[in-house]
Amino acid sequence: MAFKEHHRDRGVQWRRGVDLFILLNIILNQAEAQIRYSIPEEMKKGSLLGNVAQDLGLDLKRLRSGRARIVTGENIQFTELKTDKGTLVVNERIDREQLCGDLTPCSFTFEMLLENPMELHTVTIEVLDVNDNAPTFQNSHLEFEISESAVLSSRFVLESADDADVGENGLQNYILTPNDNFVLKQHVNPDGSKYAEMVLQKPLDREEQPRLSLKLVAVDGGNPQRSGTVNIDVNILDANDNAPVFNQSVYKAIVTENAPKGTHVVTVNASDIDSGSNGQVTYFLSKSKAGIADLFDIDETTGKIYVSREIDFEKDKKIEFRVEAKDQGGLTDSSKIEIEVIDVNDNTPVINVMSFTSPLSEDSPPGTTIGIINVKDLDSGENGQVRCTIEGSVPFKIKSNVRNYYTLMTDAALDRENLSECNITVVASDGGSPPLLSKRTFYLKVSDVNDNAPVFPRVFYSAFIPENNSPGVSVLSINAKDPDENQNARVSYILEECEIGGSPVSEYVSVNAESGMIHAVRSYDYEQIKELVFVVKAQDGGSPPLSSNVSVKIMIQDQNDNPPQVLYPVQTGGSLVAEMVPRSVDVGYLVTKVVAVDVDSGQNAWLSYKLQKATDRALFEVGLQNGEIRTIRQVTDKDAVKQRLTVIVEDNGQPSRSATVIVNVAVADSFPEVLSEFTDFTHDKEYNDNLTFYLVLALAVVSFLFITCLVVIISVKIYRWRQSRILYHSNLPVIPYYPPRYSDTLGTGTLQHVYNYEVCRTTDSRKSDCKFGRAGSQNVLIMDPSSTGTMQRIQSEKSILDEPDSPLEVSLII
Repeated sequence: MAFKEHHRDRGVQWRRGVDLFILLNIILNQAEAQIRYSIPEEMKKGSLLGNVAQDLGLDLKRLRSGRARIVTGENIQFTELKTDKGTLVVNERIDREQLCGDLTPCSFTFEMLLENPMELHTVTIEVLDVNDNAPTFQNSHLEFEISESAVLSSRFVLESADDADVGENGLQNYILTPNDNFVLKQHVNPDGSKYAEMVLQKPLDREEQPRLSLKLVAVDGGNPQRSGTVNIDVNILDANDNAPVFNQSVYKAIVTENAPKGTHVVTVNASDIDSGSNGQVTYFLSKSKAGIADLFDIDETTGKIYVSREIDFEKDKKIEFRVEAKDQGGLTDSSKIEIEVIDVNDNTPVINVMSFTSPLSEDSPPGTTIGIINVKDLDSGENGQVRCTIEGSVPFKIKSNVRNYYTLMTDAALDRENLSECNITVVASDGGSPPLLSKRTFYLKVSDVNDNAPVFPRVFYSAFIPENNSPGVSVLSINAKDPDENQNARVSYILEECEIGGSPVSEYVSVNAESGMIHAVRSYDYEQIKELVFVVKAQDGGSPPLSSNVSVKIMIQDQNDNPPQVLYPVQTGGSLVAEMVPRSVDVGYLVTKVVAVDVDSGQNAWLSYKLQKATDRALFEVGLQNGEIRTIRQVTDKDAVKQRLTVIVEDNGQPSRSATVIVNVAVADSFPEVLSEFTDFTHDKEYNDNLTFYLVLALAVVSFLFITCLVVIISVKIYRWRQSRILYHSNLPVIPYYPPRYSDTLGTGTLQHVYNYEVCRTTDSRKSDCKFGRAGSQNVLIMDPSSTGTMQRIQSEKSILDEPDSPLEVSLII
């Protein structure tokens, strides 16, 4: 209870000190505060040490958001931070003797680190000693050989007891069992340690008592009190009445750490005025603190002290021990050795990673923190001064914020397309000569953001496709590249909405969203549409998505899929069309012209005309390119009136297509001759029994029509004469007249213009020639087979009788 009350009072005093210390540090430095707690050693795991959040004035939310953690830099973490309560508890068994040895006060320090913004608070835990160790002697038995002539007040150094506890719990007193010859005298070293000597107070008499058995008890000041005992046997020798004496009470020396074994440190010297064997002195290291004397060896004869084990400055900065000189009679003297250890640069800086963020987004601004490191060097002075740099040329820098802590951050904007990953090597070097350094490599991966749109390698795509293609056929493939990665680089192809010929473009083509392959949706007809121009958009899968467009032109190639179409002569189902050729025409006379067109283009529309069949092949020929039917010899009376020509029209495609037309030619000088021949030609069998009836009826009809035509011609001539007088005095435009059933191809066929043919005949020359570009007269005779050869209509624009030399164009329709 007394121990607990004692430490409770000390804890209250330390609490007041903590509060004052925290208040001063908060006022002086908001980013770095220091607190101190005092606790007894050997506390149970989980025991409360203190409320850190309350003592530092921090909110619990700040502890969680700042990712508060304890940074010790040691292998054993004695304390644990409960961020949910803001308390500090015991994490591992704390043994003051193991932690500090005989160093007092005993404490250990660690930092509490918070981020965003970064704060560093130093926490010091003072470990108070409890009396859990009894004083112990290195040996359980001591032997002394003392001459009986030893003078009074002779001193005999006893082995020091070692108590791991400190303060009141440490070694307090030595007790020697009562005897008549020796008393105990205790001494205190400058470092506070105690040692005892037996002082002879009464002369020895070997004859009375040759041997003494004593006990030395070492007691501490703890409650309950603990003690240790060693047995002392004193062998009394014959007279050696002078003890060795050192020439110095204190020897001082300097040695560098890590000095090799056998390095000479210092030489001690003691003299004994006795002669003979009683004056021979031997040296040895006194039984002092465990482990200290093991660092050195002493030559028993010369008194030279050498290094026997490696000395570490970080553990022992100053070493003190005692050396004894003993003569052959057992008399001794002791002296103190003080050795100062000089530090050398033998510790490389140690890099500890507090936090590191990977991957890092490429759109992180310059100055973004990616990691926090702690660098420590156990050496002292300039040997312990650390400087950190980054190796190589990388867009990162390192900055020191607080003591021994460095922040690794970006120094420039990142671009994953140029730098997708990076090894950042941090070099920590100390200030020693030569300097020692250590390296730590951090692997950083840069994550992608959607900052690049898909790019087409070409600004324009074009392709050809023949018409009459199969629906769904592949036309061409487009491809866009996106330098981003994963979903941001996944390109989809979209057909932009537009119209082609009044219809949506989707009715003509489709685009595969994944591959970019363009397919024809339907079969194309070159005669309807000759090319398709549209836009395809490439869009990535980022958020928001980025896109780019490209124009695509598909040109449709013509195929020979249309046969020629005959425009003239017109093939009628119920009537027979014939061209009349007078027998008096010359060689080369233009009978008619076969006019045909092909809606295909190019060489598929180049037409050629050939005479396939003819009643008399020696009479007519067909122009290969123009389709003109001309006579190739003089017409004779032996030639048949009825001439039937079959003309084939072929295009130049592969394979070629063709069309046939039948041209009926009447070789005669008068209409009756034509009528009789063609009536027989078409209806010989059908009207054979009524031939006389039809001839009479035809004559009557012809006579009637002839008289009617004369009347009409005279009336029309008078009318036109009057109109010409009116037009002569007016500025009205003249409208040309085209023959019926004659169509202009408007430039779509092989004939690019409208042609009218006129035949010029004279009464005496019997010659004819062809002229183009003028409208000529036309006589058309139409007969219906069902009317038994009766002439239904005769239309004449000019009278042959009135103008015998006028051009004559005759068409016969039966």
